[in-house]
Parts: sequence; C-alpha cells; structure tokens
Amino acid sequence: MRTPRWVPLLYLGPAVAVMAVACLYPVLSALQLGFYDWSMGTPWSDAKWQGLDAFSRALQDPAVWRSLRTTLLFASVSVAAEMMLGTALALALEGKVRGMAFFRTLFILPMMIAPIAVGLTWRYLFDAQFGLLNALIGTLGFAPLGWLANENLAFVAIVIADIWQWTPFVFIMMIAALANVDSAVIEAARVDGANWWQSTFLVKLPMVANVIAITLLMRTIDAFRVLEVIYVLTFGGPGDSTEILSLHIYKTAFVSQRLGSAAAISVLLLVVVAVLSWFALKLSNPLKEEKRP
Repeated sequence: MRTPRWVPLLYLGPAVAVMAVACLYPVLSALQLGFYDWSMGTPWSDAKWQGLDAFSRALQDPAVWRSLRTTLLFASVSVAAEMMLGTALALALEGKVRGMAFFRTLFILPMMIAPIAVGLTWRYLFDAQFGLLNALIGTLGFAPLGWLANENLAFVAIVIADIWQWTPFVFIMMIAALANVDSAVIEAARVDGANWWQSTFLVKLPMVANVIAITLLMRTIDAFRVLEVIYVLTFGGPGDSTEILSLHIYKTAFVSQRLGSAAAISVLLLVVVAVLSWFALKLSNPLKEEKRP
C-alpha cells in the first residue's frame, strides 16, 4: 500500500513553514532596509526613502569590490587547505591506529571553541613582542615578524586561524563518509592490482564525491560569513588588507551608521553566495537520485 501524498506534507509542512519564515523574514527586512536611509538610534519614521541608490552605490564603491576580492581570495585559500588537510587526516585515521580515539577528539576541539576566543588566542600567538610564534622564530635565529602589522602577513594570519578552527569540520564529514564505504569494493580493487594511491583516489574518494561536494559548499558559504575571528584578530587591517565583505558590512552599519547601505551590501553578498551555491550544486548534483533502469 502506497503512502498518500499528503502524509509527507503533514509531517514536513510545519517545519518547512517555520524554517521559511525564519529564513525569509531577515532577508526581506534587509531588502526593505536597503531602500531607506536610516541610522540606528533614530525612529523609523525619520527614515528617508532612497530607492535603489544604496544598491547603485554599493556596486560602484571600490571598497565593496576590494572587500569582495579579499573574501574570494580568503575563501579560496582557506577552504582549499581545509579540504586537503581534513581529507588527509580522515584517510590517516580511518583505519586501526593506536590512540585513534584520542586523536579524533583532539582534532575536533578547535571547532568547539567560540570564534571570539579563537581570535583572541591567535592574536596573542601572533603578537610581535610576546607571541609564541615569534619566540619560536627567535630560537631559530631569525628576526621576529610583525604578523598583524604587515598586509601580507596579516592575511596569512587570518587564513591560518581559519584553517586551524575549521579543518576539524572537514575531518568529521570525511571520516563519517569513509566509514560508510563498502570495504568489499576496496578489497576487489586491491585484488585487481590497485595500490593504496589507486584504491584511494580512483575508488574510495569518488565513492564519497557527494559528501566532498557538500562539505566544500558548506565551508565556502561559511568562509563568506566569517566575522568574529577577523574582527578580533585584525579588524580588517592593516589598512583594509584583511577586510572581508562581512566585516565591511559591519563597519558600514555600526561604525559609519549607514544601515541602508549595509543592508544593500548584505543583499548583494546573499546573491553572491546563492550563485556560488547554485553553481556548486549544479556541478556536483549531490542531491539528485540516480535514475533506476
């Protein structure tokens, strides 16, 4: 007996409705705010209609495009490194390794720490005078580095902090995916003469390609939304070398008190993330069911 079509709607309908309201209301509010010139602390009745001026200014503002380029570079470098490191750790610890439970617990600890605490921790580690990293560099006979005072080194610093915090997420996703790979397929590949590299990269990883695609998509979206660690670590400096788009939105809203412009930029960021998400899903198509003959 087939389940009536209304049964899934009955069970999923309320949850979908709540999620739709929770997700759509902030987006619609930001979209509405983008059409007004309003400062925090003033009544909404004082807001002035400005139409599409805020969106037009955002598209023509060099600071917005500079922040977007920084965001793209940050997301590309950090996510690529996290995917490689997380996958390598998962492959190394998927088998029987002495102390495997300890290592798995150790690797996921950074992800459990609050972002503000992560930013403060790495700020002290990168400190030019008292930081641990410069102390280690000094023992090797090199001069200390001004990690957070140099544009290139500051960008490297925020990438290192992000990799340290979020590589465990990739590790968890990949270790769970690899645990579900049918061992009989791997054994058949080895019987056919495949070595470790061939059975890993030609058999095992392709079998978890959907999980890899979803993990890549989730980490890319998170990289576009990161704020707290960079806020504490560099506040976008020196200059604007580490000012990613989410931090630029924060400064526009709460430092410059231009909430309408900040809302317009946030809507543009939403569009960029939506396009990237669509492209990644279209490319990997992880949610599509295989057609049965």
